[in-house]
Parts: sequence; structure tokens; C-alpha cells
Amino acid sequence: MEMAVTPVVGVDVSKKKLDIVLLVSGKAKSKTLSNTLEGYQELVEWLVKQKVSPDSAHVCLEATGVYSEPLALWLHDAGIMVSVINPGCIKGFGQSENIRNKNDQIDAGLIARFCAAKRPPVWVPPPKEQRELKGLSDRLLALKDIRQQEKNRMEAHDFAGQADLVKNVDEHVKWLDQKITELEKEIDDHIDRHPGLKHDADLMRSIPGIGSTTIAKVLGHIGDIRRFGSAKALAAFIGVSPKQKSSGTSVRGRTSMSKIGNNDLRSALYMPGMVAKRYNNLLKTFAERLSANGMAPKAVTGAVMRKLVHLIYGVVCSGKPFDPNFLNSGLAKQDGI
Repeated sequence: MEMAVTPVVGVDVSKKKLDIVLLVSGKAKSKTLSNTLEGYQELVEWLVKQKVSPDSAHVCLEATGVYSEPLALWLHDAGIMVSVINPGCIKGFGQSENIRNKNDQIDAGLIARFCAAKRPPVWVPPPKEQRELKGLSDRLLALKDIRQQEKNRMEAHDFAGQADLVKNVDEHVKWLDQKITELEKEIDDHIDRHPGLKHDADLMRSIPGIGSTTIAKVLGHIGDIRRFGSAKALAAFIGVSPKQKSSGTSVRGRTSMSKIGNNDLRSALYMPGMVAKRYNNLLKTFAERLSANGMAPKAVTGAVMRKLVHLIYGVVCSGKPFDPNFLNSGLAKQDGI
């Protein structure tokens, strides 16, 4: 494979260390540093020692959440070109190279070769208010998950006649309820303090089935929805687009949800999809038509989730609240709703 002249740096990020491979004109050099601010600075110093100007390098790393974001932000602020790649893309690229072994240095080299071959777009960090909203909404979900787990335990203790344990768990559940209420208020206040977030939240809230928790999740993980060129692109990002499986005349698999996208957002849209099937007249009609055509209930919910994404994109990009009479318009019929 012919490598571009621009030096590329593949970084495999873990909690404690950074495994680095520098690729220049087909020649690879490796380095391991700590995943700390000191390590980030050492990376720049190491590049200089390798006679590579940091300003001319293209650094690529996988999107691994809390472990990769600080490095990506530091590199961006330092004026270094950085790309944050979907791990699925790296995995597919590795399969194309028929790689059988796996360790951190091999992964770093794979990321570097992907960067050299594909030249992925430069990463632009989300605004600070979006990153803060994402952290708040993720924390809210974690607390709700813990509360549900505790309620399940309380039910088991009650069935076993363990009154003391029931009381102990109940006290924790009440404490969680208080913290969840406080966090929900903090999220609402955070959105209200930022006009851009509040404007989009108000538009999304007009859609029956979309509540405050889902709004915070969507805005925290996506930010400005207008950056997507179409509703289909947004649906693909979340992973609710239909996936077909057919080949020749013999393979005719059932169309399913792709699930290649943001898993957190997809999970956050499941309950709104269930609610919208019953209480959003537009999507209720859509769901009833799919059910009458023989589509499985779970698949119907997935299709409603996709339509919810289209509605979210529509109200935000148009700047107009949801229109409950949309079903009677020619556009609705044209869109096949």
C-alpha cells in the first residue's frame, strides 16, 4: 500500500496508557506513554525527536469515551490534526487485512494504516455545554438503572420475608429518588441556561412520545442536529436504519434494524417508540398499517423509532413544532407515513 507523505500517528487508548505507532513513508516506529497530561506532552516531544513536526502530523484514535476524549481535546487545543474513529470502522479495516493477532501495539499500527489509507475527517470537539449535558444525562440513566436494580432486590427480599433488608433497600431507593429528582432539575436548568439547547429542546418536546429524558440524551450525544445532511443520515448515525439481506435469487433475509450506530441513543429511543405507537396519532396510524401488513411487533417498534428520528430532524431543521395534522398533508403521503 502506498502511504501518503503526511505522517500519521495511530493511538490505541486504554485507561492507563497510550500505545502509539508513527507511520512515515511506510516506515513504522512505536512508543508507549501514560494516558495523562504528561503523556500527551511526551507524545509531542517524541514526534519532534523523530523529526516530525506535530503541526504536520495526522493523529487518529478510536472513540473510546472517557479514555479517549481528554487526549482528543488536548490535541485539538494544541493545534494538532486529530480524527476520532468509530471502532467498527477500524475492526472492518483489520478484517480486510486478514489480521489474526491482537494486542495494543498491533491495534495502534492498524489505526495508523487506516488513517493513512482513508484520511478520515478532522474531529471537531462538541461545545462544552453539550459535553456537560451528555455527562448529566448519562449519570441520570445510571441512577435510574441502579434504582431499578434496588427495586428488584427489594421485591426478592420481601418475597423471602426479610423485613430488615426490605427496609434497608427501601431507604436507598428513597435516597436515589431524591438524587434523580435533583439531577433532572439540574438538567432542565442546564438546558434553559443555553438558548441553543433550549430552542431545540422546545421543538422536540412538541412531538408526542418524546420526553425530557430523551431530549437531554439526544442533545447531549448529538448536539446540533442540523449538522446532518438529512433525516436518513441522522437515523444511520443512531443505527435505526433498515438493513436488508439479499443476494442473488436464493438469499432473501428479513429486513431488520442495522444497529450500527450510537447504542445509547438507540436504547433511549425504545420507550419513546413504545409510547408513540399508542399516543402519537401520526405514528399510531403508521404502526397499525405495518402490523396489518404482518410486521412483527418488535420490528414495528423499530420502524416507529426511525420515524421518531425523522420527526426530530424535521422539527429542529424546520424550526417549527410538530404538526398533529401532518397526516392529512400531501408530504405525509409522499413520505409513505
